[in-house]
Amino acid sequence: MATIKDVAEIAGVTVTTVSRVLNDRGYISETTRKKVYDAMKELSYQPNELARSLFRKKSNIIGLIVPDVSHPFFAKLTSYIEAYAYAAGYKILLCNSYQDSVKEKDYVEMLKRNQVDGIIMGSHTLETSDYLTPTLPIVAIDRDFSNNIPFITSDNYAGGLLATNLLLDKGCKKLAHISGPLELNTPANKRYEAFMNAVLERKVQHVVEQTKLDVYESYKKLAYKIFKEHPDIDGIFASSDMIAAAMMQVSQELGKEVPRDIRIIGYDDVEVASLMTIPLTTIKQPIDEMAQLAIEILLNQMENKKVEIENILPVKLIERKSS
Repeated sequence: MATIKDVAEIAGVTVTTVSRVLNDRGYISETTRKKVYDAMKELSYQPNELARSLFRKKSNIIGLIVPDVSHPFFAKLTSYIEAYAYAAGYKILLCNSYQDSVKEKDYVEMLKRNQVDGIIMGSHTLETSDYLTPTLPIVAIDRDFSNNIPFITSDNYAGGLLATNLLLDKGCKKLAHISGPLELNTPANKRYEAFMNAVLERKVQHVVEQTKLDVYESYKKLAYKIFKEHPDIDGIFASSDMIAAAMMQVSQELGKEVPRDIRIIGYDDVEVASLMTIPLTTIKQPIDEMAQLAIEILLNQMENKKVEIENILPVKLIERKSS
């Protein structure tokens, strides 16, 4: 295997000069630079990226931790983050935590050991804030850690009001809201707060069920449970499009016609929402803008620029046939 010394000999320069070319430090003439690169090509030499990152104190790698990249929201978010990171000269190291706090902690420590330049935290467990300290640039998605770590979220309260009031304005008499796990105390809980304020103000019967990020079949089981216990529900506000899709499928399996017998609204506006047999009304999160802002905040932190801790982006009601 070729070494940096071999490259120096072929190029007719010193090892120090090769190192300066590889790390882009100091003045190097274009002629010398070309000699080094030609020698590297001739020898099929691959520089040691870890050594280079230690020398430069910069890896150009960003760690991204998500609960499950197969989930449509996080798949879309990951795609946008990777694109914006690459455009800025960074690669993404993707970690799936599956909402396992031990695995999540292991990933955070691994990313730190591998000298990543920053971390985007899209996974949420109760124990996270105990070990996630801003010793390097960090930005969170939909989680306020309350320890000076910037976070990005959509206007969940406004989204909750838009969804709940639309169902009420359509004449629904008994609503169900399927929320995420409220004990996590994430900004997404404001969807629940908005729902509760709206139904209490308008004195409407309501049911709230909590669920975690899970597989589609689990959402269907929850839907069967809800309809068995509350067969008179005629409006559902789900905290994700995947949950809403499961609610719609089970509704139809039970002979409830959408939207005649039951109206359903999701949250996120991932691609599946518009492709369903009955297109889903949903609250659109600006996933593209959230990803772009996450990279922007990390880059500003790397440059020691001041960043906003709380970053709330607007949402939009996308009305389709399910409501």
